[in-house]
This record gives sequence, C-alpha cells and structure tokens, in this order.
Amino acid sequence: MPLPPPVARQPVHLRRIECRGYRRDDGLWDIEGRMTDTREEDLQLRAEPRLVPAGEALHDMWVRLTLDDEMVVRAVEASTDAAPASTCGGAVAPMQALVGLRIAAGWTNAVKERLGGPRGCTHLMELMWPVATTAFQTIAASRASLLGAPGKDGRRPAKIDSCWTYAADRDIVRRFWPAHYTGAG
Repeated sequence: MPLPPPVARQPVHLRRIECRGYRRDDGLWDIEGRMTDTREEDLQLRAEPRLVPAGEALHDMWVRLTLDDEMVVRAVEASTDAAPASTCGGAVAPMQALVGLRIAAGWTNAVKERLGGPRGCTHLMELMWPVATTAFQTIAASRASLLGAPGKDGRRPAKIDSCWTYAADRDIVRRFWPAHYTGAG
C-alpha cells in the first residue's frame, strides 16, 4: 500500500543504500553494502571549496564484511570513492576495529564504541546497521539456530520479541513455539 499523496514539494537529496549477501566457496560469507548520496541541485562544499554538480555523488562508500557461520567478522574491506573532504578516506582504516566482533545483540553499541565520533566515519558506521540485517537474512536461511528454532534443550528462540510480528503474545509464536507463547488462549 503506497503512502498517501504528499503536499507539493521539490526533491533535494537522495540517499541510496544497497546491501548484498554472498556465500563464498571457502565456507565464509561476504556481506557488501554501498551508500550513495546525491543532490538535485549543485552543492557548494565548505570543508574543501569545490562544487558537487547535481546528480554527482556527494558520498559513495562501500564496505565488505567477511563473516563465519557464527556471524563473527573475519575481515573488513572499505572504500570511500566520493566524500565532501579529501581526508574522509582516512576513516577507512579504522573499520578494521570490527574484526572479531559478532553480529548479535549489542552489535550497534559495539560498532559505535569502536567507530563513533572522531574514531571513524559516520556514514560508514551507519552502513553497518543495514549490513548487519543483510548478514542475518543471508546466513540465517542456512542456520536454523539463527532463525530462532529452539534447541534440543527447549530454550526460548531469540526471534521471540524481536519485532511486532514475533511478540510473545502473537499468533505466530503460539503456532511455532507454543511453550513460549504468552497471549490469551
């Protein structure tokens, strides 16, 4: 269902984020993300006086996380192909601080601790949220434990209460994990 018609307006800024997940031949996983920002009108930059023509990338940034089956980051590659300042490319190297982290509860805070503020690039750091979601959706399809299937010990699946649909009192939880259902009936 589309959004209701908007008030008359003019486009100003377009941010595109694209993420893809890949199964590697060596058993690891690559998750790639790209962020581009473009403007509808020419933009005069202040940090380095230059003009970014309308439609040309103000930001064009890439990241690739290589993960194992446990969603632990084994390698990071990043690139800043376009940015408002020539010094922005220096924020690629700090991305290595993600190696060894696991995409799981606490991922957002761990990324912010390592890359937040002057330690990294805001845009590359923010790209880690959709990359993490893409990683989960890529790898979970082959890993029942990540999808939330209860183990032999009957533990509560992590999927429960992860969003609106999987709330403990919703019908989907009643159907798939009745022992963990908290709703009426």
